[in-house]
Amino acid sequence: MSQKAAKIGATTLVLLTAFGVLMYTTMGEGMQYYKYVDEVTAQPLASWQDKTLQVHGHVVPGTRTRKPDTLDYRFTLHRNGQQLTVFYTGVVPDTFKDEAEVVVTGRMTDAGFVATDMTAKCPSKYEEVPGLPAGAQ
Repeated sequence: MSQKAAKIGATTLVLLTAFGVLMYTTMGEGMQYYKYVDEVTAQPLASWQDKTLQVHGHVVPGTRTRKPDTLDYRFTLHRNGQQLTVFYTGVVPDTFKDEAEVVVTGRMTDAGFVATDMTAKCPSKYEEVPGLPAGAQ
């Protein structure tokens, strides 16, 4: 009976170890940090390198630039007096404007934040278009 129990114990240990390693590697690949601009800038750059981040902030007015004939954008996000330069290549949302609330996903570099994805949040309130009757669409 003890040899049978040892085999069951060894098999259980191997299976639990394999499951643990699988969970650790899967979680590590998909793990992202969600931070605000001021939280990222409060810590040294080295602490964020090689980590995928989602950074939340508002676009600083007048900082949105685009290279001619490309989809390469550069802009600055701010929150609580702290700023972060962002580089993004791709199609931007319609709501991407000055003071737009934006969440970018990417990695920190020496030059700034290199984003691979961007989401511009919708304004929390909508205003009626002048000249249209109330309720008209």
